[in-house]
Amino acid sequence: MQTSYDSDKRKLLVGLSHGSIFFSALLLSAGVPLAIWFVSNDPVVKENAQEALNFHFNVWLYGIIFWLLTFVLIGYPLLGLLFIVQIVMPILAIVKALRAPDTVYRYPFIFRIL
Repeated sequence: MQTSYDSDKRKLLVGLSHGSIFFSALLLSAGVPLAIWFVSNDPVVKENAQEALNFHFNVWLYGIIFWLLTFVLIGYPLLGLLFIVQIVMPILAIVKALRAPDTVYRYPFIFRIL
């Protein structure tokens, strides 16, 4: 049995999942895709929310590692690069999700924990 999902609702939820990294509060930025992951019954939305959570975890992990590397001065350019990646990649994910709402955007070069 094939079920149809609302394309506009899918675009909104996927955009919120990937764009939540722009919220400043740490728990709020991860809480949005986590809530969408648990509440939604759309498989594409669930996978996009899971991918957004994986991106959050990777950014936090790399941030901690690069912050520790600032004690040997190599962490400063790495933190700058992470800042740029943290802004550019979610924007690309939102654009790709709005163009093709039936596909799941996969962030490159991340560890998939969930």
